[in-house]
Amino acid sequence: MGKINFGRVLLGGLVAGIIMTIGEYLLNDFVLRSQMKDYFAAHRFPTPGGSFMVIAIAATVVLGIALVLLYAMIRPRFGPGPKTAIIAALTAWFLVFLYNNVIGVALGFVPVNMLAIAFGWELVEYLVAGLVGAWLYKEV
Repeated sequence: MGKINFGRVLLGGLVAGIIMTIGEYLLNDFVLRSQMKDYFAAHRFPTPGGSFMVIAIAATVVLGIALVLLYAMIRPRFGPGPKTAIIAALTAWFLVFLYNNVIGVALGFVPVNMLAIAFGWELVEYLVAGLVGAWLYKEV
């Protein structure tokens, strides 16, 4: 059982974070554009500006790094490879996306039609990011 290679965690995590950032951009600015616009207008939320974008991108990149770190941490138990990357990605997806959004729907904060679309999109996004980030991670 080797030590975690934090340089490779950072490399894989940055790439995973970029993949997730691109996925979020496509989901929110193209796939859910009209629903997001209607939702923001109905709740009188301001349109997110540049400072929000910087925070969202930074948080998503940190999430990508955390995803690859999780892969590196569970790799000794489950072995290197895609199966472990999928376990890490599903864990992150559950902890970040599924739990919060199911609670959001139950409280009436998240529209069901938006969640239904985002559910599958985000699952694929996390899996692709996890697989690519794990592929870039090496213990040595």
